[in-house]
Amino acid sequence: MSNDSSQAKTVDLKRLKPYGDIMGDGTIQICFTLPVEPSPEAREAAIMLCEKMGLESIKLATMEKAGEGFSMFVIYGNMKQTVDFTEIHVVKVESTKRGRDEIDEIIKTHIGRKLVVLGACTGYDAHTVGIDAIMNMKGYAGDYGLERYQWLDARNLGAQVLNEELLKLAIREKADVILVSKVVTQHNIHVRDLKDLIKRAKQLGLDKKIIFVAGGPRVTHPLALECGFDAGFGVGTKPSDVASYIIDEFLNRREEFEGIPNPLKANATDDTALIEKPVPTPKPASSPKKSISAKKTPSRASQSPTKKGQSAKKAKPAAKKAKKKAKKK
Repeated sequence: MSNDSSQAKTVDLKRLKPYGDIMGDGTIQICFTLPVEPSPEAREAAIMLCEKMGLESIKLATMEKAGEGFSMFVIYGNMKQTVDFTEIHVVKVESTKRGRDEIDEIIKTHIGRKLVVLGACTGYDAHTVGIDAIMNMKGYAGDYGLERYQWLDARNLGAQVLNEELLKLAIREKADVILVSKVVTQHNIHVRDLKDLIKRAKQLGLDKKIIFVAGGPRVTHPLALECGFDAGFGVGTKPSDVASYIIDEFLNRREEFEGIPNPLKANATDDTALIEKPVPTPKPASSPKKSISAKKTPSRASQSPTKKGQSAKKAKPAAKKAKKKAKKK
């Protein structure tokens, strides 16, 4: 395991496989339940099922009783199948991730009013853990919720809010955004509820006036688009992810429908502009030797009385002595 960083550089993205202990071993862990009591026969049945899945080097880690007439298994095995990672293209929410302070400043500067955001679990879904994580002030995973944003009027409506009631409230409160959390998914009830909300919104002419965002453990961006929503967020989404999308979508719509330029686009770096106006190459700095020689340094003669000056002074008394000697003679 100590060579993980060096091994990661040799990953073949054209034939990507799971990683267990050695790069390319294809090791996976699976867990499932069989409706039989734990027994040697149940153990063998679990291994045979894994073999039919195409797994090799199968190792059964545990077999436990999971209730009367049920047994649970944890099994390791190596798979041969691979995927071409380079050919994977996922439809996902496109927005620039920003922090809370930056988002507040953008709304204050470029919108000038609070955005009204309504959040709810719709239909008969009573699970509020998702909408609470996004809306409530404390937020989720160290990321503050929308209620803490100074320039978002975020209102958590709780659970079991009927679609028609939600839209009536949105009209009355002039909502800019509706967030819908769906946790219950039995018989695809979440899909039916989401589609019903958009159908009602279209009948009221709200589908272009309000930004509709869906979220939940089984919600993906493609599913949300299929249901008529503008965006979908799944597990692990943080409040700032949703807030960042809201800002981008609001300004994009305002530009599309009202003709007001999106200031965030204007501030974006334009690659073509960089090509047309190349940055001038700075002149090379002069070397230390040149900079020293450029200064007017005093000559050796001017630095001190010098040897020449000293020898001249010594020469005068010697000349006087020679004259005196000549007179005596």
